[in-house]
Amino acid sequence: MSECTHDCSTCGEACGERTEPQSFLKSHNPSARVGKVYGVVSGKGGVGKSMVTSQLAVLAQRSGRKTGILDADVTGPSIPKAFGIHQRAMGDERGMLPVETATGIQLMSVNLLLDDETDPVLWRGPVIGGVVTQFWTDVIWDVDYLFVDMPPGTGDVALSVFQSLPLDGVVIVASPQELVSMVVEKAVKMAETMDIPIVGVVENMSYLLCPDCGKEIPLFGQGKTKAAAEAHGLPLLARMPIDPQLAQLTDQGRIEDFQGSWLAPVIDAIL
Repeated sequence: MSECTHDCSTCGEACGERTEPQSFLKSHNPSARVGKVYGVVSGKGGVGKSMVTSQLAVLAQRSGRKTGILDADVTGPSIPKAFGIHQRAMGDERGMLPVETATGIQLMSVNLLLDDETDPVLWRGPVIGGVVTQFWTDVIWDVDYLFVDMPPGTGDVALSVFQSLPLDGVVIVASPQELVSMVVEKAVKMAETMDIPIVGVVENMSYLLCPDCGKEIPLFGQGKTKAAAEAHGLPLLARMPIDPQLAQLTDQGRIEDFQGSWLAPVIDAIL
């Protein structure tokens, strides 16, 4: 018998050393009910990923589906503020209970567990990854669709989410700047490496709509996102403008009052 090379792809089915790939997927809380799970990702920060996540949840909830948001951006949690949620999450003997927004969207974020929501989260990567996993295993979700607001980049926490949660797909968020092709490529390659389907790409901050003439003004130049998406065989599902009203409602914790429907094609693709 030849010496084991630890490369199971080269040996026969009867090899005693052969092992199956280990799965790191975690089961959700036994009392929870979760339908589909979608991650919202970006290759870099500052592209409006949390804004897109919030609007996707709002549109899905309006369509009659029970919806939730798992805020995995632990060091920069902005989801509760966008929905005007400031109370702490509670729990019982079964696990943690998500906080519900005005329209019934279920939320779980580290900001709902802190004594003061302005306290910084000074934790190392493995600890943050463990907290995000607990948001999946310990929270009593009751949703048809759960959106995961991922941290930017491809670090520890993103890896924990990809490995621990049974993602049905991801939506990639980008901005129009020149380096978008590199940013999109990083997100695409990570999803492909982890064998996660990609729903499509959303370009945020695509343009400013002139209030007088209605003309689109590309503040950051003509977007390169469509070309970057097509290079990977992905659809550009939506282009979101810079909208002062949306920013104002978000600051006021009233994002559920916004009536824009730019992300409707994304919801159509998911539902």
